[in-house]
Amino acid sequence: MNKILLFFLVCILPKIGWSQNHFDSALIKSADQVLVGAERASLYIDKLKGKNVALVVNPTSEVFGEHLVDFLISKDILIKKVFAPEHGFRGTADAGERVKDAIDQKTGIPLKSLYGKNKKPTIEDLAGIDIVVFDIQDVGVRFYTYISTMHYVMQACAENGVDFMVLDRPNPNGFYVAGPVLQMNQKSFVGMHPVPIVHGLTVGEFAQMVNNEGWLGDGLKCNLQVVLLTGWTHKDLYQLPVKPSPNLPNMTSVYWYPTLGLFEGTNVNAGRGTDFPFQTFGSPTIQNAPFSYTPVSKPGAKYPKYKGKKCFGRDLREFPIDSFYNEPGIQIGYVLWAYENTGNQNEFFLKNHFYGRLAGTANLQNQIELEFSVLRIQNGWTPEIEKYLVIRKKYLLYKDF
Repeated sequence: MNKILLFFLVCILPKIGWSQNHFDSALIKSADQVLVGAERASLYIDKLKGKNVALVVNPTSEVFGEHLVDFLISKDILIKKVFAPEHGFRGTADAGERVKDAIDQKTGIPLKSLYGKNKKPTIEDLAGIDIVVFDIQDVGVRFYTYISTMHYVMQACAENGVDFMVLDRPNPNGFYVAGPVLQMNQKSFVGMHPVPIVHGLTVGEFAQMVNNEGWLGDGLKCNLQVVLLTGWTHKDLYQLPVKPSPNLPNMTSVYWYPTLGLFEGTNVNAGRGTDFPFQTFGSPTIQNAPFSYTPVSKPGAKYPKYKGKKCFGRDLREFPIDSFYNEPGIQIGYVLWAYENTGNQNEFFLKNHFYGRLAGTANLQNQIELEFSVLRIQNGWTPEIEKYLVIRKKYLLYKDF
């Protein structure tokens, strides 16, 4: 592909997403302007009293500045168990690192890992549990694994007659829908449902869709309750009060994650091992690059790709924030640029086919290898996205974009 044309497609041409309005800074909602589901205690505390409760939580599970676990204990709710997702209950484990069962030192509550030997609660795990409460801040991206954890917990609850409650939170990428819809032959823990990479739903809305579209399998349907948030709609942006995981430290990383997360299936480092993960990308083999950095071991990224080796690529930290919401979409042109400028294209995509699982389709890798244009790639997503939007509309709990 002509380099001048590629620069135009990457940096100049508006990016395509399925958001129908433009946004301005007045629509950025802070945590002080929003009541998340966990903070609307009057709607759910009475439903938990006298019951044996299990929680699916992590460090984002805050209620007015304290953790949901501590808040519920102060309300005399009997918490029998905490299920820990990727990164663990306290959020210190690396991406992909196995999380171990443990006992919470502060409360003495047993911690059961859902990111180790088992990703789904067993019959024994749910024995004596009346209701499981899910309260985790998601970022609205299919390969962000908390919705996969939610799927397995919902499935286990349905199989064992246990109630399931979602305390809803805003989706910081909930103002658009973009990317290829997952083909079920690519189903894995980084993509379990036939939805686009950016699905445009809160976890409460997503849970409704999983439950009612029959995606739990075998005709299963759990007894689902969603505690709604207030003060936010899909027209709004949302300033996260707590980083959602170790390698998404700020809103710039959250907005870039749908695009740069795709590099996890390539030989390119997406900023892990730096102070600005998912705000840059590079590798030792990229040529003609305007930026360089050297990944090192850091909390949440103990063994980053190319640790100690100089990487060449692009620094996206200064990308105008307005562009994320005025022209939303997956900016696949950066992947095309990295592929074109890598020293060995045969080694660009990992041989374990992880790129296909992240993308949700093998077609995207093929299109990049054939150096399709940005518009040709994005236009190919349109028919399946339009079908998805019809399904999505049925489960919206908040005003759409």
